[in-house]
Amino acid sequence: MSNLTQQTQGTTTDELQQILNTQVANWSLLGVKLHHYHWYVKGPQFYVLHEKFEELYNTAAGYVDELAERMLAIGGKPAASMAQYLKLATLQEVSNENTAEQMVGQLVADFEQLAGELKAGIAAADQEGDDATSDLLTGMVSDVQKHSWMLNAFLGN
Repeated sequence: MSNLTQQTQGTTTDELQQILNTQVANWSLLGVKLHHYHWYVKGPQFYVLHEKFEELYNTAAGYVDELAERMLAIGGKPAASMAQYLKLATLQEVSNENTAEQMVGQLVADFEQLAGELKAGIAAADQEGDDATSDLLTGMVSDVQKHSWMLNAFLGN
């Protein structure tokens, strides 16, 4: 089936759907991690980080919805359970980040990983001629890079 035929019928390859499903899982897991950080952050930067973590988990939830809806629009089946998220995610659950700085440092690492994976997703979408998916992921990369930069600035990097 040609790319044009795939687009006309609203379906894409399994590879692109897997890429999107990995991102559904990653952003779902990241949302849980951000809730954890929001609840457990302590120290002199509590108020700033408490609010920032809330902003970020709301952003994560929005991305999960956008990614899942895009998958459905192109004939995919988004992951929709914690068991699926844990199986598909490339990010790791919260480990032992106890200080605010450790939490922020882990988020920077997560955002850098996400940026790389999203860029690979853009390349895959472009290869299939799926401009809408490419545009969605491009916007996400821009947002992730901005958050990474801001969190790095918080750490003094």
